[in-house]
Amino acid sequence: MKKLLYWPYQVYVWLVYLPLVAVLTLVFSTLTVITAVLVNDRVASRVFAVTWARLVAWLTPISVTVEGRQNADRKNTYVVVCNHQSQYDIPVVYGWLDLDLKWVMKQELRKIPGIGIGCEKAGHIFVNRRNPREARKAVMQALDRLGDGVGILFFAEGTRSDDGRLLPFKKGAFRLAIEQQLPVLPITITGTRDVLPARTLQLFPGRCTMHIHPPIDTTEMSLQDLDALLSETRAAIASRLTAPDRPADAAAPA
Repeated sequence: MKKLLYWPYQVYVWLVYLPLVAVLTLVFSTLTVITAVLVNDRVASRVFAVTWARLVAWLTPISVTVEGRQNADRKNTYVVVCNHQSQYDIPVVYGWLDLDLKWVMKQELRKIPGIGIGCEKAGHIFVNRRNPREARKAVMQALDRLGDGVGILFFAEGTRSDDGRLLPFKKGAFRLAIEQQLPVLPITITGTRDVLPARTLQLFPGRCTMHIHPPIDTTEMSLQDLDALLSETRAAIASRLTAPDRPADAAAPA
């Protein structure tokens, strides 16, 4: 069926979907900037960004199933750690994780017209990945500004996986969680790689699942526990991946 519908669907993608998403992105980025300035960034993020994400999903279309929703308490602040298989991880997490999410983004994304300024005004955090100390300082300053009830989101692999296998995790999210004594909230996303594989334009409708694992308490942890925390989080995320997507080596990466 997919082979039969693939090319007719691509006509829809180029003539309808992409133009509409471009317009929606510009409109919602503008509304985000205005609302963040006149009201606050939480309203801008929760109203316009979530609406944008769900509209993108509806236009594709994709269906999203959420498992473990009770594990994300909006009264708490978390370091949210997700696997990363597709650009569609972004609308799935943004649209269906019921937290005031703040993304940790590479500095280069600030230059994207519309999206960059919208993300900045919504309170997202741009970091220089080439300077870990400067990046960590930017995230900590953001936490002081944002207060409670926030999910600081990391794609801990640092990039999208080409074949779906879980890549080694970078340590920044776990260092932040321990230094700030914040719980880590592991999330496994599946199905998005079938909707839009990494580094391709082969978009196609599909079904996605977001599994929210129980948070991992970091109270009384020190930086000596960093590798153990990373390993526990990675194991939780891997546990909900299908067999071909699981890491070949279960050991914690360096």
